[in-house]
Amino acid sequence: MSIGEAADTTAGTDITAEAGELVTSLMLRPWGQVSTSVYETGRLVSLAPWLTGHRERIDYLIRTQRQDGAWGAPDGYGVVPTLSATEGILAALTRADPDTDRASLAGAAERGLRVLTTWLSGPLDLPDMPAIEHIVPSLVARINQRVEDLPGQAPIPLPAAMSYDALHVVRSRVRSGMEVPEKLLHALEIASDAAAGAPGIRPTPIGSVGASPAATAAWLGEHGERDAHDPARGHLEAVVRLYGGPVPVGLPITVFERGWVLSWLLRAGVDIEVPPEMVADIRTAIGPAGTPAGPGLPADADTTSVALYALALLDAPYEPDSLWGFRAGTHFSTWPGEQGVSVSVNAHILDAFGEYVRRVPAAAPRYDEAVAELAGWIRDRQQPDGSWTDRWHASPYYATVSCALALDAFGGESARDAVRAAAEWTLRTQRQDGSWGRWEGTAEETAYAIQILLLTTGHGDPRRLEAADRGHAHVAGRAGGDHPPLWHDKDLYVPTAVARAAVIASSYLVRRARAVQPR
Repeated sequence: MSIGEAADTTAGTDITAEAGELVTSLMLRPWGQVSTSVYETGRLVSLAPWLTGHRERIDYLIRTQRQDGAWGAPDGYGVVPTLSATEGILAALTRADPDTDRASLAGAAERGLRVLTTWLSGPLDLPDMPAIEHIVPSLVARINQRVEDLPGQAPIPLPAAMSYDALHVVRSRVRSGMEVPEKLLHALEIASDAAAGAPGIRPTPIGSVGASPAATAAWLGEHGERDAHDPARGHLEAVVRLYGGPVPVGLPITVFERGWVLSWLLRAGVDIEVPPEMVADIRTAIGPAGTPAGPGLPADADTTSVALYALALLDAPYEPDSLWGFRAGTHFSTWPGEQGVSVSVNAHILDAFGEYVRRVPAAAPRYDEAVAELAGWIRDRQQPDGSWTDRWHASPYYATVSCALALDAFGGESARDAVRAAAEWTLRTQRQDGSWGRWEGTAEETAYAIQILLLTTGHGDPRRLEAADRGHAHVAGRAGGDHPPLWHDKDLYVPTAVARAAVIASSYLVRRARAVQPR
């Protein structure tokens, strides 16, 4: 069945209106729309039992535990949330928190400890997640302190490739009052008791520390219970009210969310009206060192480049010279001193440079060399099967859509084979039900696959049109459903407005393809 012959599953749906409502929601919820996190919620159960919604957080942890005793996704992604949830439940159990079901807590803790012992005793392949080398030792130590009070429970092992050495250094630095690297503030809870009131750390004007509820709770310590008017406690109370008890892993993400939502929609050609104050806010957020995803986080090349790209698409191009501070040879780092590299970050920088030059041709001499080097660097990191993988997202479809679209737009003729290979990989990996996905078919990943097929050279190929149509039928069937967490932070999460924008963009592309197909 071809696009032209398919039933129009978008009938009755005004995609432009849906996109407009989404853009409006960015102004109504300026901190961002983010999924709740087992890891972060477990930290609040342990660190802030006095905070509103404590019982709801415990219930959330009990409810989200899998039958095998774990929490989280496969392939090593479950280790950190399972450690956090288990430690949080053990904290509630050993404190004898009121209004809790002790038998339920004990059963959940026992199941969590059992699966953790199995995982940590054998070979362990952990994903590349922020601060994981500190988080795992920190939580193993806390769990082992808790089980000392429980008869018959043995301590869990520290993974063979890890040690407590770096954790001790971090805690000593925090305790001494020395300046703490801004990116480490997002995981300040690893400093344990040293974090409470640490003299070298100050909350942001909105009361958060490191854009993290867990980090904020760790900095508050016992003071949070005593002073209900502390701005940091006020921030936590506000986040809890927004989410009903459980909390997200990072908030606010204002600039990040706006940049990604607008760029997905505008790149696909969706006609949206963007409030002028939103455009001004994005522009104002970009300083000489770039912009962070939100207050309390360090400036990063990813958020900066996507914000710059969105501004250019809005016909408000802004000189992308702040990105030079992230240069590391022929590629760019997410932030200076990054351990590891990201192909999606470099693809987004290619977008930012390329689109700026397209809008301001006189700037070409300043950016042409970097554009060529970036395109070559990205091509060289393509997998043999035609895909890319990345450190900021669990799905290869996210990395591949980022790289394929950037190379198609700004990589020149030398990138054509790489883009074609990405499209062929996408065609080969479609599931029987029409969806795409790493672990299961998801609307978000299917949206990325559709964009690879319909936004790159060769989009008129009948195979692509048919595959996109089948994919869209899957997406339409899940309209309004939850998006599973696939984005990397301390825990996997989903920026729901961003995922929704990707789905809207893919629906628009399919409808546009249908409109031009002969019937």
